[in-house]
Amino acid sequence: MNDYQLWFAMAKLSYKIKNKLIDLYGNAENIWYAFINESIEVNKAEILYEKFRTAWNVKKIDEIKRVMYKDNIEAIVINDELYPEKLRIYDEAPYMLFYKGDIDCLFENTVSIVGSRKATYYGENITKILCDSFADNNITVVSGMAKGIDTYAHEKILAVKGKTCAVLGSGVNVVYPKENYGLYEEITQKGCVISQFLPGEPPYAYNFPVRNKIISALSSLIIVVEASDRSGSLITAGAALEQGKDVMAVPGDIFSKQSVGCNKLIKDGAYVLTSLEDVYEVLKMNTFVKKTPLNKQNNVNEASVYSYILNKPLHINDLLKKVNLNITTLYEVLFNLELKKKIMRISGDYYVRVYDKM
Repeated sequence: MNDYQLWFAMAKLSYKIKNKLIDLYGNAENIWYAFINESIEVNKAEILYEKFRTAWNVKKIDEIKRVMYKDNIEAIVINDELYPEKLRIYDEAPYMLFYKGDIDCLFENTVSIVGSRKATYYGENITKILCDSFADNNITVVSGMAKGIDTYAHEKILAVKGKTCAVLGSGVNVVYPKENYGLYEEITQKGCVISQFLPGEPPYAYNFPVRNKIISALSSLIIVVEASDRSGSLITAGAALEQGKDVMAVPGDIFSKQSVGCNKLIKDGAYVLTSLEDVYEVLKMNTFVKKTPLNKQNNVNEASVYSYILNKPLHINDLLKKVNLNITTLYEVLFNLELKKKIMRISGDYYVRVYDKM
């Protein structure tokens, strides 16, 4: 990265205009000479000229470079080889991306997992199952490091030695939420953290809708695990549809606030996630690593749990008292039984047996 590139990134212009200028002039240095260097006579557009003159602040450029060096921040521009191709193809792709970690993970198959900040055990369990499979199949999980499903997705993919990328709504050296500092550090060491915003920029509310477009653009498929009717995940899904991306949603309890958004997406035409096969079919991965989900112990657990679920709805807390399992394992077993259509989850975390014969 050179001073001209950083100057061009700092200029207050839309990405669309910047990318057109890069196409026209070839690089930021040529643009600088065209608009800033008084010794070259060009037909300057007045508005562009003023914005570029304002952005040419050597002191600020030097300060950003100092911060980048101190915090080990790298930068790439849109015509660099390392710039993710999935993002480069869009007119509004950011001219410059700042990152920490190994950006090569974005050249693998990528799937974004996003969802509610108020995740339930149901959503967390589905996220875990997805991450386990994605790690086995060398799929990078892209998310936004927000509270809830985003955080859980990053944690679970790292726990099984998979790859992940966190796209921030702040400068790449600004951790938000602050309690995710440990996770942030782990991602920079085992995956990558990226941002389109200048280092040091706070997490302004208006940054996040723009950030969500980057999450969707970087992904081949966007999976919404849980979402309320006003969830930011729906913005990501909307951006994905505008970009021509596939969107998949996890169906949920029609009485649960955390499932309203997902159920609406499905109603509006999103793919329904009911099994891992659904995911790989959309990704057009005809062959994928599929671990046998039920070893001998899991078979025993399933049989035990299934024996207590009859035609009368049974609450999760009552079931937990009957079986010798922790809550996480119990939810995993219940989810597997749901996938097999042996039981059904109904309002209020109740479960009931499904009969296939009269």
